[in-house]
Amino acid sequence: MDTAVLFEPITMGRLKLKNRIVMAPMTRSRSGAERIPNDLMAEYYFQRASAGLLITEATVISEQGIGWIDSPGIYTDAMVEGWKKITEKLKPAGTPIFLQLWHCGRASHSDFHGGKLPVSASAVKLKGDAIHTPLGKKDYETPHTLSVEEIKQIVNDYRNAAINAREAGFAGVEVHGANGYLINQFLDSKTNQREDQYGGSLENRFRLFREVIEAVLEVWAPDQVGARIAPNGIFNDMGSPDFRELYLFVAKELSKFNLGYLHIMDGLAFGFHEQGEPMTLKEFRDVYPGIIMGNCGYTKEMAEEKISRNEADLAAFGRPFITNPDLPQRLKNSWPLNPWEDMTYWYTTEAKGYTDYKPYK
Repeated sequence: MDTAVLFEPITMGRLKLKNRIVMAPMTRSRSGAERIPNDLMAEYYFQRASAGLLITEATVISEQGIGWIDSPGIYTDAMVEGWKKITEKLKPAGTPIFLQLWHCGRASHSDFHGGKLPVSASAVKLKGDAIHTPLGKKDYETPHTLSVEEIKQIVNDYRNAAINAREAGFAGVEVHGANGYLINQFLDSKTNQREDQYGGSLENRFRLFREVIEAVLEVWAPDQVGARIAPNGIFNDMGSPDFRELYLFVAKELSKFNLGYLHIMDGLAFGFHEQGEPMTLKEFRDVYPGIIMGNCGYTKEMAEEKISRNEADLAAFGRPFITNPDLPQRLKNSWPLNPWEDMTYWYTTEAKGYTDYKPYK
């Protein structure tokens, strides 16, 4: 196994990444009630610019997409200006940053939407722990089933978000199709019980994802767009008995767009639906010839192994980056990592637990 492979540069379309280490998108709730990115967030991303690529925390494309307290948005001029602070601060580091586009779908609550129900592919309630809303902890609600016309509006919201991301100075965007959020809710049969052109067959369940990608590609070149999937995941009460057939189909269809990368959460950090053996990156490599980004609970050794075996080209790290802003240097020099089990300050409004972690040297 090549132990230096993580630190080799790689070309991703027009972008030259200085190493194969990616900072995964992680919600950190520092944008305030107005969801406008700020100076504290700019410092947070700048501290982690030794990664080859940064992916922002999930960023809602519209008010309807909201489902998390104080997460950022990309649908107003003020939000665009807020994100510009971050992209401008990163320019001297030369590290590209992609904005992750997000719609929570049913993983939300009417408290976020002035009393209107959250939306989804079908009226299937999320079974799980209560959700934190602006008015306190509440039970999930049965979502409103989106009409075809409403789906078209959501696709347009993604297009507008992509335009705003370009205006904000990002190097590209990632379409979030994982972790039980709206696009994932259309993919998995557990949440998609439709009988129209958006339900039933694999092709129909993929239709929203396809239309969103096509809309984003009206704004961005293919190599500046990534897509994220979680074939093994049950986070937010997800699952599909035909998950293997479904996600191989999704990967094959996405490969036709020649995207910058396919971001695959192949680990089991968020649980597994136990409806068959978990899918592996190797299965996706067999059907997806483009750049694969692996993610989910990797150690340095796991990441090196996947890249050395040509199962992945990039390795995304999440939680280790929270407490180790200089993670690439620590991995390269085998320096010890700060632990990341204490989540006390992960979702506060403070600098503590956010920008107060010091580099090793």
